[in-house]
Amino acid sequence: MTAPQPARDLDGQVGLVTGGAGGIGRAVCRSLVESGAAVLVADLDLDAATAVASELGGSASAMRVDVTSEGDVDAMVALVVRAHGRLDFAVNNAGIAGRQQSFVDVSLETWRRTLDVNLTSAFLCMRAELRVMLDARAGSIVNLSSAAAYRPPPGLPHYVASKNGVLGLTKSASIEFAKSGVRVNTVAPGSIDTPMLRETMGDDPRTRGAVSSRWAAGRMGEPSEVAAAVVWLCSPEASFVNGAHLIVDGGMVSL
Repeated sequence: MTAPQPARDLDGQVGLVTGGAGGIGRAVCRSLVESGAAVLVADLDLDAATAVASELGGSASAMRVDVTSEGDVDAMVALVVRAHGRLDFAVNNAGIAGRQQSFVDVSLETWRRTLDVNLTSAFLCMRAELRVMLDARAGSIVNLSSAAAYRPPPGLPHYVASKNGVLGLTKSASIEFAKSGVRVNTVAPGSIDTPMLRETMGDDPRTRGAVSSRWAAGRMGEPSEVAAAVVWLCSPEASFVNGAHLIVDGGMVSL
């Protein structure tokens, strides 16, 4: 499959991507750089983030960030502003899912950890990013939710709840700051061919069969296809798009 080719709509723009070393995050970083932007690849795995930044060249840099840490998140945004003087866009992509299991078997530890990484981190990142963007009266924030928020799979109540929370945060911020010049939107991927999805499906043929039966397009999506949607929302072409939930799932939620 030929990956979508980004136009250079972000020449001179500066931003960050959390979870930037993972499957979707890496593709987003690549597409942003190819669109002309300078990008901070933020990830808990510094070695992986550094490898991505090195692969992308001089327009990319890397930083170890624990998105559940208020101090790490604030330092991440401060680093971008210190290096470039501004923050034009931010992609809050970091997240976890875990293996599917019955609702009654989900531990409180799993519940808290999933909401911490997927939802509390989005709040911390958005708060720090908004403080900079509101001063500039310009900026675009893209949060990564999931098509699972619209069509929940069985056995992932913690994940589904966290991703619905991301939708709520997006709506709340987009309404509050609609007249500020800052846009806040969500991209909700469906089944995308990433290590996280493969981990969630596991080796059980029944689980794989249940997941694949939800593919309206007859296949998984590619990370580059999600990245194309993210880059568009970051670009001036989406200047009147605010509070949107863009589902990138090949039609899965329509089944």
